[in-house]
Amino acid sequence: MAKLRRAVAWRRLERPFTRTSKYKKLNYVRNIPNRKIVRYDMGNPKRKFSYYLDLVSKDDIQIRHNAIESARQSSNRVLELTLGKSAYQYKIRIFPHHVLRENPLAAGAGADRMSTGMKKSYGKSVGSAARVKKGQVLFTVGVQKPHIETARKALVRAKNKLPCSCSIQVREIKESK
Repeated sequence: MAKLRRAVAWRRLERPFTRTSKYKKLNYVRNIPNRKIVRYDMGNPKRKFSYYLDLVSKDDIQIRHNAIESARQSSNRVLELTLGKSAYQYKIRIFPHHVLRENPLAAGAGADRMSTGMKKSYGKSVGSAARVKKGQVLFTVGVQKPHIETARKALVRAKNKLPCSCSIQVREIKESK
């Protein structure tokens, strides 16, 4: 298995040509790799909370599925160990639909006889990424008032794992009687 490329290689929001057809022979995306994200809803998804904290992107960017899963694991661990499973609601609000491709070129002795170059190159799929616009919500955490700082700490952990700058916004949900 080849080494994973740095996030800089996939960061820009350029729309490459991808063709998927109902006829398998006309597909250019041969296989879609498995996504590493295990769960999108954690904690107690049915309970209503009075405060929701959102992690909001400040940039237009592509975020790979392994970065999303890493952010999910680190932030969910903080919430689960300090609050327990029923005292919070954690939701991933982005999905990695976009297939990332790579056309590997051989280097070294004899590479000119093996390589086909970049003419009409399409590339093999190497991963998937979520296409995120500026101001889009990435993660949402729902908690009660005494646990706001713990939720903020968890979202800071998630922010450190992502390749973009983010901000944390707090929303208060008032119950109507």
